[in-house]
Amino acid sequence: MQIKRYESGKRMSQVVVHGGVAYLAGQVADDPSKDVKGQTAQILAKIDRLLEQVGTDKTKILSASIWLADYATFNQMNEIWDAWVPEGEAPARACVESKLAFPQYTVEIAVIAAV
Repeated sequence: MQIKRYESGKRMSQVVVHGGVAYLAGQVADDPSKDVKGQTAQILAKIDRLLEQVGTDKTKILSASIWLADYATFNQMNEIWDAWVPEGEAPARACVESKLAFPQYTVEIAVIAAV
């Protein structure tokens, strides 16, 4: 089976497609000065763009992994997430509190989607 890599660099690809499945790298906000709601909105827009680039969309997300720097922001992140996920199309999901690689980020999201 063919493996396609998108937006690849030396360290990682933003998306890898194999066997009809798209694996997205963990996405963080472009503007980390925003609060968790602002960062979540930016990340979800990036996910939409990456999914579109490989011929799929958020209705085909199978799984999502979410890392929060502070679990106290869970409800704020979910406010944006819940408005973004199409009714009846919620993926399997995990959400944990974790120290992120850089302290300015409050949330990171990775998804796996059918293509």
